[in-house]
Amino acid sequence: MLTVTGADRPGVTARLFAALARSEADVPAVEVLDVEQVVVHGHLVLGVVVGAAATDGGPAVDEPTLLAHLRRVADDVSTAVGVEVTVESASATPAREGAAGRAHHVIVLGRPVPPEAVAGATRAIAGIGGNIDAIRRLSDYPVTSFELTVSGAEATALRTSLASVAASTGADIAVERAGLARRSKRLIVLDVDSTLVRGEVIDELAARAGRAAEVARITAAAMNGELDFAKSLRARVAVLAGLPVEVLDEVREHLVLTPGARTLIRTLQRLGFRCGIVSGGFTQITDPLAESLGLDFAAANTLEVVDGRLTGGLVGEIVDRPGKARALARFAEQYGIPLEQTVAVGDGANDLDMLNAAGLGIAFNAKPIVREQAHTALNQPYLDAVLQVLGFTRDEVLDAE
Repeated sequence: MLTVTGADRPGVTARLFAALARSEADVPAVEVLDVEQVVVHGHLVLGVVVGAAATDGGPAVDEPTLLAHLRRVADDVSTAVGVEVTVESASATPAREGAAGRAHHVIVLGRPVPPEAVAGATRAIAGIGGNIDAIRRLSDYPVTSFELTVSGAEATALRTSLASVAASTGADIAVERAGLARRSKRLIVLDVDSTLVRGEVIDELAARAGRAAEVARITAAAMNGELDFAKSLRARVAVLAGLPVEVLDEVREHLVLTPGARTLIRTLQRLGFRCGIVSGGFTQITDPLAESLGLDFAAANTLEVVDGRLTGGLVGEIVDRPGKARALARFAEQYGIPLEQTVAVGDGANDLDMLNAAGLGIAFNAKPIVREQAHTALNQPYLDAVLQVLGFTRDEVLDAE
């Protein structure tokens, strides 16, 4: 194994492989078995594993002869391009036990990422027998994020051990299974209230009816899973009876998108995703919002209006906790996309069925019950941090704009 370290510059890798390819009578022929290279802030680390090439009936090259040749190669490259090149026998490197391939990606996010979060994550991974095969930076804005490729660790144990690290350090740590399925996601469903937009629309409407505090308490209990969502929704809608329909326009005009929402949607659309919203809120709010963002689909409840005023009732099917999961399945079927290739993002207990039905369910600044049950959780204020959980780097996001 040859390890090259030093300042990165053009021609280093080319010079090394040219030296390895040199064909002379007394030079052992080699074959390349493995290569990994990374550049960190202009500093190169290149590892190359080689072995003696198979011969056609000729004598096998012994290890001392091969090592002597590789050390001459190392000296030549080091002198020519000003880097350090070390050589060691691969047999001197103990084989890792229990490494079952690159099974999971662990994404550590923060503003900033504290060293104790990385230290805690790496200790936790080692503690359950996992091995870190690679680390790369995904983004430095709006959040800093690093992706650790981990092998030899079981998913549930990995998530459990890392959850305590996240809780104690304040960083977000997401776990996702590695493989082609990660980059095969093709549809994303977003909750609206407190996910796509800040705040709860029903609370804003209740404020205009003079019942803000009462409704806010019911909303909080429902989102924490303490109340049946459908019953709580009807109770909250009932207090809106008599409000002029114009208040819906007022509330809609004052909606504030969560930071990063437009970037997330725009990037995924350019990558070919189908993007939409499934809300326990109201179509009078969500349909115009979906149109303004160019979304592919939307589902929500509909407030009943008679003679220009809200009646305090609803019309049509209720989009509650199971209703959200049904909507996800309906839209996935509409676009011919398997559920395992979908992503769902939400914050409340009424999102749990949808989050668990999706191929990847992300709890975004969610209630404790949702964070505990979702596939992974984000507590950053930026919705586009979802892109890093999906494995996209900041450079890839910029290239998609």
